[in-house]
Formats: sequence, structure tokens, C-alpha cells
Amino acid sequence: MNAGDPSPEIYKVVMNHEEQYSIWPDWRELPPGWKHAGKTGTKEECLAHIKEVWTDMRPLSLRQAMAQDAAAKQG
Repeated sequence: MNAGDPSPEIYKVVMNHEEQYSIWPDWRELPPGWKHAGKTGTKEECLAHIKEVWTDMRPLSLRQAMAQDAAAKQG
């Protein structure tokens, strides 16, 4: 974004297969393994959205393994 450009750069919230979030410039093609998570806006808006929805920072595979381990211990 140029200093004289009145419009901020637009980003999208992206998520990978481990349900980890990031932001990506809207105009760029997504890298392999990432998908759009439904939110597009300014950098600040996207980061605020991630802060709201990403409440468990553990990767999906770790959460699943821990749930399986807990279930096995319960019988």
C-alpha cells in the first residue's frame, strides 16, 4: 500500500488442515494446504477475528490424540 493510497490492503483469514489460522493478502493465490476461513477485511479486522475464533492454539491432530487418550483411560 502506498502512503497516498486511501484504501487499506484487504486480507482474508485462512486456515490449514490443523485448524491453525493466519491472514493472507486477498489478491494472492492461497499456498497449498490453506483454505479461506470465511472472513475478509483489513489486517486489523482479520486479526481481531482470529483472536475471537482461535481459542485453542493446539493443532487439530494433538487435540484429537489427547481426546483419544482421555477416552482410552476412561474405559
